[in-house]
Amino acid sequence: MRGRLITIEGLDGVGKTTLGEALAAALRERGAAVELLREPGGVELAERLRAVVKDPALAVDPRAEALLYAAARAQLCAERVAPLLGDGTWVLLDRFVDSSLAYQGAGRDLGIEAVRAVNDFGTDGLRPDRTLLLRADEGTRAARQAGRGEAPDRLEREDGAFFAATASAYDALAAAEPDRIRVIDASAPPDAVLAASLRELDDLLPPAA
Repeated sequence: MRGRLITIEGLDGVGKTTLGEALAAALRERGAAVELLREPGGVELAERLRAVVKDPALAVDPRAEALLYAAARAQLCAERVAPLLGDGTWVLLDRFVDSSLAYQGAGRDLGIEAVRAVNDFGTDGLRPDRTLLLRADEGTRAARQAGRGEAPDRLEREDGAFFAATASAYDALAAAEPDRIRVIDASAPPDAVLAASLRELDDLLPPAA
């Protein structure tokens, strides 16, 4: 039986990594084989491209940026995601195509459909079974980012207009695909975010032991 592809989306600081780790543990408790991966990354080529696209010292043209993300995604899908799904493993992805649609398609103003076409080619048309879109207010996100103790990467240094366009695009994607994209209030405590996420996955989940 094919595994499920669950993607976790949202702006930086909403808690995607925290949810991914908790969700992987919850699914394993239900007996599912689970692999948690991040984007860009997850395989050697994609991790090297991650270092490039996030480097604040580099000037990266928006089209080159979109293509780099798509290339990293293509390698991850071919090398890890597709084989894992074929083996019946649940794959949890911290970001996927929707990130590029929002960040590059809208934030960089390249156009949603142009970026979608590039990624359809890169992923061979792979679609998530469910996407959890985490939303949190700007203050919550800023506090969480500050708590990491890390310098902001190249994209995190963009201005408010960039992130407003990105957030608006995420909202539009969720409105267009409500069956796939489920919106979660990520301002809530981690346990509440996990519980809400599990409810949104209930129809896909294996029965509890």
